[in-house]
Amino acid sequence: MPELPEVETVMRGLAPVWEGQRFTRVIANRPDLRRPLPEALGQRLTGATVTRLARRAKYGLVETDRGDTLIIHLGMSGRMRVDPGDLLKHDHVVFETGNGRIVAFNDARRFGSLDLSPTADLANHPLIAGIGPEPLGPGFGLPLLKAIFADRLAPAKAILLDQRLIAGLGNIYVCEALFRAGIHPATPGWRVSTAELARLAPAIPAVLNEAIAAGGSTLRDHAAPDGTLGYFQKDFAVYGREDEACPACATPVARIVQSGRSSFFCPACQPVARRRRKA
Repeated sequence: MPELPEVETVMRGLAPVWEGQRFTRVIANRPDLRRPLPEALGQRLTGATVTRLARRAKYGLVETDRGDTLIIHLGMSGRMRVDPGDLLKHDHVVFETGNGRIVAFNDARRFGSLDLSPTADLANHPLIAGIGPEPLGPGFGLPLLKAIFADRLAPAKAILLDQRLIAGLGNIYVCEALFRAGIHPATPGWRVSTAELARLAPAIPAVLNEAIAAGGSTLRDHAAPDGTLGYFQKDFAVYGREDEACPACATPVARIVQSGRSSFFCPACQPVARRRRKA
């Protein structure tokens, strides 16, 4: 599933195509994706002008001058295809703008979604409400991580993946950030030391920003709206590299399964924590 860097890449790619443009026609070729499409989606968007594109967690946001925001979730295989030429079978929603551009929301597996929300009430939308702070936002840092990890029994990786605590982090970039911070993914939150969190605080935004600069990671379906593939996967230190040499110490990268997801780490650089709970 696309994570924060992939969604950020998609929205940045759409910005020069959509910002300031009016939707002249919006066509829904089916009534639903993962969930039913909003009622009268085409009518509500046709004639509206895009005022701003943004991202919240793993959701793309398209604000319009009608006071509505389109919420885009790419799901497992969703793509925004700009000027696609011939439309494909899975181009489920097609957007045409006054500058003559066409964008097709393509989703072969239909795990993605499109929703509309009044912009003024966006924070209360079921998909947005309850999401934690942005890891690239000004409030992210060591004090926040200390508060999040304190007294938690859950493993470090599970804490970082909890969207209620931190927004937008997924399996790939959590594995990479934990490696940079030297934290074993199975370490209970209360056992993660302040020194380790001090390394994790800059590691998370650094990994995300590097991935965004690389256009995200293309492991299966992700591509920028112009079709360009991401290439951050070439810089993975541990993710997907089981039994390969750690780039820091040459120890073979290990893999464990946590809550049905693979976690990759270096046993030497990310040892199991021995810190004891205070009496």
